[in-house]
Formats: sequence, C-alpha cells, structure tokens
Amino acid sequence: MFIIDSPSHDAYFNIASEEYLLTKYPKEPIFLLYMNDPSIIIGKFQNTLAEINLDYVNDNKIKVVRRMSGGGAVYHDLGNLNFSFHTLLGNLDFMDFSTFTQPIVTVLNKLNIPAKLEGRNDLLVDGKKFSGNAKLAKNGKMVQHGTILIDSQMQILSDALKVNPLKFVDKAVKSNRARVTNLIGYLPQGFTTVKFKELLIAEMQRENPDAEIIHFSATDIQNIENLVKEKYETWDWNFGFSPNYNFKKAIKIPAGFIELHLDVHKGSIEHAKIFGDFFASESIHELEQLLIGKKHQLEEIRALLEAIDLTSYFGKVDVAEILELFK
Repeated sequence: MFIIDSPSHDAYFNIASEEYLLTKYPKEPIFLLYMNDPSIIIGKFQNTLAEINLDYVNDNKIKVVRRMSGGGAVYHDLGNLNFSFHTLLGNLDFMDFSTFTQPIVTVLNKLNIPAKLEGRNDLLVDGKKFSGNAKLAKNGKMVQHGTILIDSQMQILSDALKVNPLKFVDKAVKSNRARVTNLIGYLPQGFTTVKFKELLIAEMQRENPDAEIIHFSATDIQNIENLVKEKYETWDWNFGFSPNYNFKKAIKIPAGFIELHLDVHKGSIEHAKIFGDFFASESIHELEQLLIGKKHQLEEIRALLEAIDLTSYFGKVDVAEILELFK
C-alpha cells in the first residue's frame, strides 16, 4: 500500500489527484489524505446550483468542485480531514463501507470516543454524523473516500449549503442534510486536524506493515495541475455537467414584479419565459429568445444584459436588479 499526504490545500488539485492516481497506479492500493481550503464538493450526479447558496459562495470565494463519485454535497475547510482509499475493484464488495472506515473508528475508540459506522456509509458519535463516505468504480479500481469533521466552521457549512428548494425542479440526487457534529468537543484539549491525520497514518502503518509513504513528484504535480485546468476548475465540469433542471425565481423591484422560468439542459438555457406586471416598450419575447443558448452562469448572463437596453423590456431597471432573477 502507498500512503500519500497531499502537499496542497487546493480543492481543485486534491479532487483531480484522485483521478490522476487511478491512472498512475492501476493496481497498487493507495491511501490518500488531504485537507482543503474552504470549498464545496458536489456529487457527480447533482445539480450544482440546487445544492449551493451561490451568492454566499461567490461572496466568500468558496471553490465549488464536482467529484467523480455520487452522493451528496459536502463542505470542506482546514478543520476537515479527507481520506481516499484506492483498491482493485474485484477484491471487496462494492457496497462494503466498513472495511475502509474501520481505521478511523479504531483511532477514535482508542481515544475513548464512541464512534461507529451506522447505516450504509456514515460514521456517527452520539447519534450525530461526523463522516460521510462515497464510492466509485473506474479503470478496474474502486475508490472509497470520505470526510472527517474535526473542527470545521459549522456556520459556514450551513450558510454555503443553504439553498431555496423552490427554485429548482429536477431529478438530480439531493443531499441529505443530516445532523452533523465536529469531533473537537470529544478530542483531548489542543487536538488538531493535523494531529488526527498523523494518528490515522500511524494506524494504517500498524495495520499494513508493508505500507510505504510516498510523495507527489514534480511530474505528478504538473500532471495533476494539467488535469485541473482541463477539467476540475472548469465551468463545464462543475456546473454544466449538472442534470437537466427547471429553474424559477420571482423578484419585486421598483419597476414591478418579475418572474423568470428557465429550462436548462447541460448547463445551457433551452427555454425561457418571463412574466410580470412591469411596463415594456419592446416585446419581452425578444429577450426570452436572446437567453436561449446562454449558459445559466452569472458572468454570461451579465454580459448579455449589459449589451442590451433593459429599459425597453422592463422600464427603469439596472443590470444588477435583473441579474438577481438568475441567481
């Protein structure tokens, strides 16, 4: 087994590294650990916009990254330790989550913390979740990865993942907002995420005496960064990959009441309908047609709105007011 402690706190880099390792080590078992700066990690089959508070995420410069596996959206920061096991697909039952969560439970139990696996893929203490896990199969290997909440900023977690469910109608996988907790209140005073990582690595070495700690080479880092640029930091992967959805929002501004309905396919607007009690000198149908083919992305919508005379459609309005409709 190879044990790798990522040198980066960049979520794009660390999520990309999981895919890169599947290619570089097609047969070897791997245990990867990483910590991310504030970021939201979206499940592969989720509608990104329906999982995040976009205004809050943008205002706080929180990265949004889609991972390879299914499951729900999670918040990462430096109070959260992330782990990723890679093994040959045929060696274990795909639905067995206990094998790779047991080392975490063992470390915590040694610290007299009553952690245990409950349900299919969650680790709990006193009935509250501190770790969620997801799986994927790719290139003949199985990856199980998960989070461990040590001392994460719970208020930011709540605010970043708070979204209006009435905006979206789709069939995407929705996150289950379980009751979660940090482990910091159960751990010895002065305990840190880094200290827990060290204990977990030591436990893995104890269970796997032949395990070897390795580091990303300069070539590895360059290859991972290339994958970041090609895929993991792109709008097409993180937002455009979302399943089809219907979006609706209404606002009340001095010019009147405006309601927007969008049908979105692969991140792009296929149909738009605008209602309201505003006064327009031009047909609102013209604006609806201009929206078709545009990405449901604020930068692209803003560019369109700035290039046209909005007052001819809505009366006395500005770009910022109309842009609110698309958030």
